[in-house]
Amino acid sequence: MREPGTPPRGLGRDPTAHTLYLRPVDPRPANRLSGLNGLPTLALAGGVLRFGAVELIWRRREAPAQVEAWQARLGELREFARGEGAAGDVVEAWLARLGAARAPVAGILLDRPRLVGVVNTTPDSFSDGGRYESPDAAIGRGVALALAGADIVDVGGESTRPDAAPVAAEVECDRVLPVIEGLAKRGVAVSVDTRKSAVMAAALDAGACMVNDTSALAADPASLALVARRGCPVVLMHMRGTPADMRLHARYDCAPLDVYDELAARIAACEAAGIARARIVVDPGLGFAKAAAHNAEILSHLALYQGLGCAVMVGASRKGLFRAVRQAAPPEGRLPASLGAAWAALDRGAQFLRVHDVGETAQLVAAWRALAVGEST
Repeated sequence: MREPGTPPRGLGRDPTAHTLYLRPVDPRPANRLSGLNGLPTLALAGGVLRFGAVELIWRRREAPAQVEAWQARLGELREFARGEGAAGDVVEAWLARLGAARAPVAGILLDRPRLVGVVNTTPDSFSDGGRYESPDAAIGRGVALALAGADIVDVGGESTRPDAAPVAAEVECDRVLPVIEGLAKRGVAVSVDTRKSAVMAAALDAGACMVNDTSALAADPASLALVARRGCPVVLMHMRGTPADMRLHARYDCAPLDVYDELAARIAACEAAGIARARIVVDPGLGFAKAAAHNAEILSHLALYQGLGCAVMVGASRKGLFRAVRQAAPPEGRLPASLGAAWAALDRGAQFLRVHDVGETAQLVAAWRALAVGEST
């Protein structure tokens, strides 16, 4: 990106020529805003982080799709917006979405970061495949994660690791339904990790309260209507292609903006189907159809995705997102890298962390909150 030193006057002359984005710059807790010297700030998604500067990014819609950016204080940005007509309206709409508090998800308040614990009932998931194939083992694992601090337990019956083969809906149901029913009976909030509407429906009937779809409700044509009809929250994760071929689709003009646009398109499809934005959580899909450089760019730009007006989930746990991490340890040995990525996500406003190591991540969240809002919380 080229960053000019002066405001990009004239963007409003042809509002169809560019797409505009706003990325909050260096969001910080209120107790670390002294450097702003009383200048205007905005709470990021109504949370404990505030920002006083933004990066205005614009991308030409015609080829070549050049991307440029300008960093400004909030006051400077609003002064610029007042003189830019339609482009100024877009800026104000962005600021409204960035600052709006997020609605509760499955009855869970987003007044603090929330943890989603992972239970895979598969024989071939990249990290814990084969460990929780029996319902008793999976239920025990889910209960342990809840006791360790998981607000939601995410149960999946089909691996989405790179090169994974698809699983029939019947097989997937056989794997996840006894586990979901057993956890729900024990008072554990459960989401189902699936791309199939039949599995979604059966899981919701068994007691799941949320759907987590790595295809953002695109893999199965019936999924949109099913989620709309059931009124449950849904996680829309960004991925291109399928697990079997997603590596072939890891090509982006600008990864953070391309992912944003593709998630925005899926949100629009959900709203058109009757799914309210307040029921949607977005996940940029680290490691899914992304190379190491893409993962780094997306994580560093994570606050951008608050502009979608939805809660943001990040799943970096045990993933080999970067070559150094892959070379250093197998998945179960990547806790330090997982915690580092989790801290980075919290610093950029993530509302949900999807993790395998719940107890350790709960300690990290407690430490982060102690620094962000004080020991008394």
